[in-house]
Amino acid sequence: MSDGHTLLDTPAPGRRGRAPLLIGGGLAFVLLATVGATAGWVLAGPDEPPTDPPAAAASTALTSAPAPTSAAPSPAAQPATVAPATARPAPPAPSSKPPTGYVTVPDLVGDGFEGVRSDLRDRKLGWRLIFGTGLGEKVERLDPAPGTRVSHGTTVKVYVAGPAPEAEVPDLDDYDCADAAATIVERGFYPRYRTGRVGKVRSQDPEPDVTRHWNDEVAISCGGME
Repeated sequence: MSDGHTLLDTPAPGRRGRAPLLIGGGLAFVLLATVGATAGWVLAGPDEPPTDPPAAAASTALTSAPAPTSAAPSPAAQPATVAPATARPAPPAPSSKPPTGYVTVPDLVGDGFEGVRSDLRDRKLGWRLIFGTGLGEKVERLDPAPGTRVSHGTTVKVYVAGPAPEAEVPDLDDYDCADAAATIVERGFYPRYRTGRVGKVRSQDPEPDVTRHWNDEVAISCGGME
């Protein structure tokens, strides 16, 4: 109903908008966060450096870790194994004595041939007297030469300056054949066997007590009961 006066239209009071509330709440959160950070820095102390963030620490650990080696160690880098040196045995000293079964021809040049013959026999060597046309009974040379190493039983040629001297044929009747041969050699002759080398001497040629020369033969006949 109108009283005749015209009233201005006044808007009715309504609800406030949400924008002012959101802005105010954001400002309050920022302020609280700033105050909290400042309080934490003050409590920690200004001299302690800030702690790295977890991401930075993990990155540092990966960077400082040694890189894995995939290649196998080179054979050349391994220490070489050196075998212990073996001492070589010293060679045996040369012996001045000839080995068993051997003997050195002695130097008998200038000696009488009978003494040379005895010396060779003692050394288990054979001999052959070769007489010359000169004078005397001295030995001029030996073959093999003195100092030569030879085996036992080797015959040494003995060269005598003069001719063969005379010698008397022994009586060999009833000698054992082997003993008779040894006696013939000792007197300077060579034995010759007519009927073998076993038994007693039954005959000889030349006859006993006949004069012959060294190196001549004396023949004997052996046989019958010993």
